[in-house]
Amino acid sequence: MNTEKLTAGFASFGKTVSSSVTPFAARSQQWIREQTGSASVQTELPHDYVELETRIEALKQTHQKLLAATSQYANEAYDYPPNIRESFQDLAKGISEKVNLLSKASSVSNAQEALTAPSSEKPQPKTFSHAIARAALAGSQQLTMATPQGSTEPDPLAQGLEKFAVAEEKVGHARLEQDEKIQGMFLAGWSTTLNQSIKSAGKARTAVANARLSLDAAKARAAAGGRHEENYTEQQKRAIEQAEDDFVEKVDEATSVMRNVLDTPEPLRHVAALVQAQAEFHARSAEILEEVAKTIDEIQMDQETSYRRARDAQ
Repeated sequence: MNTEKLTAGFASFGKTVSSSVTPFAARSQQWIREQTGSASVQTELPHDYVELETRIEALKQTHQKLLAATSQYANEAYDYPPNIRESFQDLAKGISEKVNLLSKASSVSNAQEALTAPSSEKPQPKTFSHAIARAALAGSQQLTMATPQGSTEPDPLAQGLEKFAVAEEKVGHARLEQDEKIQGMFLAGWSTTLNQSIKSAGKARTAVANARLSLDAAKARAAAGGRHEENYTEQQKRAIEQAEDDFVEKVDEATSVMRNVLDTPEPLRHVAALVQAQAEFHARSAEILEEVAKTIDEIQMDQETSYRRARDAQ
């Protein structure tokens, strides 16, 4: 075995490891000195750069907080009442399908068979509005089935509840359309900004922090033992100059990245999409409910008239 080559190989490996570990160790030592208050040197960051860092941090926290709240739009059952216990059969058919089946049933048994028959549709959504719709239609069905056979007058409450159920299902569908728009036009965009743009700014800031620590570590090594700058060796001066150049370069790069992240109009564009989706949902909901309110008012007025006539006839 050639021991000279082996020795040279180990020496080369040692230099490689030293070159990669030493900068990290130097930065770590400088960081510890700063944390313990024993650092003799600490380069200040440019004022404009510090302001950009503050703004980036505010933007990051804004994204995190709003995403934490609005991420519920990706959860279909975010407003589903926790106290409700619905069976698989309850969720098997939509309100419109049930109403259609009930309108064709000629008897109570036919109605029951139609409602319990298997459905090819996927399980119905678990939202607050859909739950109200199912409860209202179930009540309408029970009242209708309890009406004495041979009665020619439909139960007004059963009628009103059926109309209400159909309307609430429409509101529920509108809410799901809103949620889909928000997921695609807001949540996706803000998640991308947080996980890509703001994250890239964070990496650039970390590079600046490391470059500053390396610069201050080089200055601290040169000033060890109380040496003044004029007494630094040429090697120490070159090390400081190289660290300074790297620090300035990293500051410039991070400044550019942070400005690009802060100046982009995309976050506000996504907020506008969020608000628009909400506005469309509430407008559609109001339209649906105003329409059914008029219909139920007419049924209620007819019931009031019949009730007064019956009392007057007694």
